[in-house]
Amino acid sequence: MRSVKTLNEVFSSPTTRRRYEVWFIRLGLADGGGAWWFRYLLMNPGRGGCAGERQGMPVQVWATWFPHQGKPQTFIQGFPLEGLDLSGRGQSPIHLRIANNEIGENFCQGTLRVDGHEISWDLRYRSTFRVTLSNKGWIGFSRTPHSDALFSGRIMLDGRTFEGDPLGFGLQGHNCGYRHRNFWTWAHAYFPRPGAPHSTLEALVYEMPLGLVFRKAALWHDRKQYLFRNLQEIRTGAADFVWNFRCPTRDGFSLEVEIDGRGPSLHRLPYTKTDCSGSFEVVNNSLSTARLCLQQFGKPIERLVTTTGAVLEMVGRG
Repeated sequence: MRSVKTLNEVFSSPTTRRRYEVWFIRLGLADGGGAWWFRYLLMNPGRGGCAGERQGMPVQVWATWFPHQGKPQTFIQGFPLEGLDLSGRGQSPIHLRIANNEIGENFCQGTLRVDGHEISWDLRYRSTFRVTLSNKGWIGFSRTPHSDALFSGRIMLDGRTFEGDPLGFGLQGHNCGYRHRNFWTWAHAYFPRPGAPHSTLEALVYEMPLGLVFRKAALWHDRKQYLFRNLQEIRTGAADFVWNFRCPTRDGFSLEVEIDGRGPSLHRLPYTKTDCSGSFEVVNNSLSTARLCLQQFGKPIERLVTTTGAVLEMVGRG
């Protein structure tokens, strides 16, 4: 029997000389006390990463802690390709194992020791919605195998323990590309709704060849998927780190969204370019605020709000 595709299947091979591929988790703690971001990254495996770059190892595991009203901390550990156990291209379910770190279809775990700090995690997650935001073949893709993920398990940071069932909520994503885009803005928001099914929103804008711009948003609401390809930006820019956009449709269904990433949880990190020519800055706040106004023909206006359940990321949009 053929396995069901899950959007997590490996695209790169160990001989690929220029490509990044990353599986990531954004987990907002259920008590609102912070958020975690984990990344399992392959970088140019066929050429051994980027020699001489600070973050140039071919296999990397990242962990970032976003404390509520505190300064984020990032821990990155690199590994040689020889220790990698990776599922075959297109094979499902996925497995990626390196040292004491692993990600599978609905779980991830890890242990990092970086600069005197020790971080470990053992997480399980489940979801009801998945979506492909962008799929441009060998150029790259942006997939979300778990768009409304509910997490359980344990995370430890220097003796402090975060544990629960549920522990938090968010997403597990899977991105890949020949190179990173020159600019992009991406956001995801998880909206708890007491007495009703939760909702999620994900939106992506990035540059394409020939001066074109990719724009798309996906809403999961009342257990239904809504896709919007006419995302119209009202306000965007890394200077104030707020993203406003609307998504009108001809059938009377429309969204207006504000993602606000200002505050002490704003984080800046260098990402290594796949051509090994240096790095560029990524700005991320995984404790952002999101407000969504939803209008459906013949129905009352719905307003969804989360104060810590959103993530906003920008590159090259100062």
